[in-house]
Amino acid sequence: MRLKTKMVHGGITGDKETGAVSVPIYQTSTYQQERAGKHLGYEYSRTGNPTRHALETMITELENGTSGFAFSSGMGAMTSVMMLFQAGDHILMTDDVYGGSYRLMTQVFKQFELENTFVDTSYPDKVEAAIKENTKALFIETPTNPLLKITDLEKMAEIAKKNNLLLIVDNTFATPYWQQPLDLGADIVLHSATKYLGGHSDVVAGLVAVRTADLAESIHFIQNAAGAILGPQDAWLLMRGMKTLGLRMEAIGANAKAIAAFLEQHEKVSTIYYPGFGGMISFDTGSLAQAEKVLSKLQYFTLAESLGAVESLISIPAKMTHASIPKERREALGITDGLIRISVGIEDVDDLIEDLQQALE
Repeated sequence: MRLKTKMVHGGITGDKETGAVSVPIYQTSTYQQERAGKHLGYEYSRTGNPTRHALETMITELENGTSGFAFSSGMGAMTSVMMLFQAGDHILMTDDVYGGSYRLMTQVFKQFELENTFVDTSYPDKVEAAIKENTKALFIETPTNPLLKITDLEKMAEIAKKNNLLLIVDNTFATPYWQQPLDLGADIVLHSATKYLGGHSDVVAGLVAVRTADLAESIHFIQNAAGAILGPQDAWLLMRGMKTLGLRMEAIGANAKAIAAFLEQHEKVSTIYYPGFGGMISFDTGSLAQAEKVLSKLQYFTLAESLGAVESLISIPAKMTHASIPKERREALGITDGLIRISVGIEDVDDLIEDLQQALE
């Protein structure tokens, strides 16, 4: 089954009891048991829900994993994955990560003595040099947020295997349409499904897929014990969004290529970051004042924190998504105050380019 077909027909589809084409929303917390300890597969909706299970099956198949798990947010998914580790363990992470990921590791898990080091994972030699005796995992974000740097996942898998490390990949920007990390050697892949997978700015969710049965057992235990689960209404909305992921990513990718080509030749754009695929583009206008001026003139780009939607979104990372990262660290990474990040939508690309043209001038 090819990928776009799998997005429509993969996982659990329909309802055998009624013939409904859409998976029902099982809005229930409780399930009747035949007798004490004997149930029909579900006992309590924190542990499992049929609608959530359909979604979890879908992400498992799209990422070619063993099992999948749906969480209440992308950060809920990441938090649950980090609960696999213990105090004193060391996690090696991509330096240019989402601001919320940086905050989680440096301000929340720090108090539980989970160590971390940030390194430019686009350079494998830097990764190998940063591995310590207590390193347990590589956490890779590729493309990165917001500078869109690319990490060679097959090379990271080689390094992880050689050093007996787990390889965890945040696949939010690429989505399973462009990149399937488990096929490249990763052990765990996670998504802020709020973004491209949902795609319509109407649901907050996180997804995880794993490569092995042992990891599936561990993640399910944490999911049930910690309880950061996704509700059935949101699970249904997310499945609906994922069915059109392929079509949306094709339209978004075509728009992004055209917009990147326009920005590359514009005299008021000093630097552009675009990996050649996907829907994310970042570009530097030279100053915060200029960036804010551009944003104030736009008509078709919505000023917002999120990304991955059918509508084009725009932000200033230094003031929004990455404001939790200290200024000196942002500047060291290249996240300047004049950096603008675009999440390209599915609008007519000529309208988007004309909008950027008038705003820049």
